[in-house]
Amino acid sequence: MSPMRILAVPVAVAGLVLSACSTTPGPERPAVGSYACGQLDIQVSADPDSRLLSVDYLDKRLQLEPAESASGALYQAPGDDSTRFWSKGERAMLTISGQNYPECLKPGALERPFIALGNEPFWRAKVQGGMLEVTRPHEQDATMSILVDLKSEDRDGRRFIGEDDGVRATLKVATQLCQDTMSGVQFPYQARLTINGDVFEGCGGDPLRLFQGAEWVVDDLTGKGIIDRSRMSLQFREDNRVSGRASCNRFTGRYEFTGEGSLTFSQLATTRMACAPALMNQEDRFLDVMGRVSRGRIGQHGELLLSTPEGETIKAFQSDHDSP
Repeated sequence: MSPMRILAVPVAVAGLVLSACSTTPGPERPAVGSYACGQLDIQVSADPDSRLLSVDYLDKRLQLEPAESASGALYQAPGDDSTRFWSKGERAMLTISGQNYPECLKPGALERPFIALGNEPFWRAKVQGGMLEVTRPHEQDATMSILVDLKSEDRDGRRFIGEDDGVRATLKVATQLCQDTMSGVQFPYQARLTINGDVFEGCGGDPLRLFQGAEWVVDDLTGKGIIDRSRMSLQFREDNRVSGRASCNRFTGRYEFTGEGSLTFSQLATTRMACAPALMNQEDRFLDVMGRVSRGRIGQHGELLLSTPEGETIKAFQSDHDSP
């Protein structure tokens, strides 16, 4: 009888443990801190005394409450599911009044998949699901796959290392503006690929992250300045849509960005409000130049530079407040 009594105690305890583990878990908590949603920087914080989540951006603060989600942590504005923040790990998605922003990344985090490439000689690397796929220099017709580990991570970037069949590869990525040596296309990351000691430099990431997420306010129109207290602006939105203010009226349209660095605008349409003749003239000039833009890039001071084949330039800086 004694052995039976001794065994009965562990069984009962195990039952309590199983019962406790079967309790329905609470909602996943978001990773608080800073994120970059393209060019929009946000700060996420949780109120320890309530269930609310705060998202600070520009000069605004969103107060969000938890909502049901199949995975990750979802928060939305009370009674308004068109404003929401969803996060999982070091990635998040932000929607404000129905406008979706680019994927939000913690400092140093990379897009998935992450693609880097370089020239002279050409090479290409893709990191996805723990694998590094490499088109090696001088071997453009063959791609090799190597299982890699994330060996270091910080707010400035990531470093992946792998070895297979006598090939040791390292891909180091840094959050730093990078320009392709042949096309002139700019990228949000610098990349360095090392294969068996040979080092190859390149760039990586989605170039559109350099444009999207911000409202760009025009500071100069073709070297002639702008009218005092007037406002011209543009935003690169999802689905290749562009919108903004042309001086007097608001405008909408489309944009197209190619892998060779070409940036063009089309189908520009405006509202039909009348203003002072000087503003209307400035608006006409702005829309005319926008319709002839052929390239876009980021300047050394973080400004957006839109240029035409004739050498005319629109210069704009990021707004520091949220426009109505």
